[in-house]
Amino acid sequence: MMRTAKIDRKTKETDISLSLAIDGTGTSRISTGIGFFDHMLDGFARHGFFDLTLQVNGDLGVDGHHTVEDTGIVLGTAIKEALGDKAGIKRYGSFLLPMDDALCLCAVDLCGRPYFAFDCEFGAERAGELETELVREFFYAVSYSAGMNLHIRMLDGLNTHHMIEAMFKAFAKALDEAASYDDRVSGVLSTKGVL
Repeated sequence: MMRTAKIDRKTKETDISLSLAIDGTGTSRISTGIGFFDHMLDGFARHGFFDLTLQVNGDLGVDGHHTVEDTGIVLGTAIKEALGDKAGIKRYGSFLLPMDDALCLCAVDLCGRPYFAFDCEFGAERAGELETELVREFFYAVSYSAGMNLHIRMLDGLNTHHMIEAMFKAFAKALDEAASYDDRVSGVLSTKGVL
């Protein structure tokens, strides 16, 4: 059974259409209006082996905040929907990803309870057209919409581009691991019996 989701969300600030396949090949078609953000989401899809199609029309005349945050909300919602009852999955995933000067640790628990911890300070206010303070907003929105426990910690880094890219790729790898099946898991991996 393919684990997929298609989400459409329209507000006065953004109009978003997203489709996600958890068990994909890493292909993507992404247009958010923010080039660097597109690049990061493409890396997320490619390195997590997720198929992702995303079209965002946001109020970029104001700034990028609504576009980035709302994309996080929709992606998190799609992850939650695509995973369904989470039967048979590993639930936990973590990855330590180096990217040149940057070293990022990401850990995920697909427990159904949102929690987000973020430990990173960027040296620049922007990476391309993306305001760096929006990176935290994006991952916060993903974690709360998906109902996942998400920790991201930058252990080392100088170049803002490398640091952000390391985060997106580390998140992709950790999520891919957490969402993968383990034949030893009967039902869900929880003493409660539900995730």
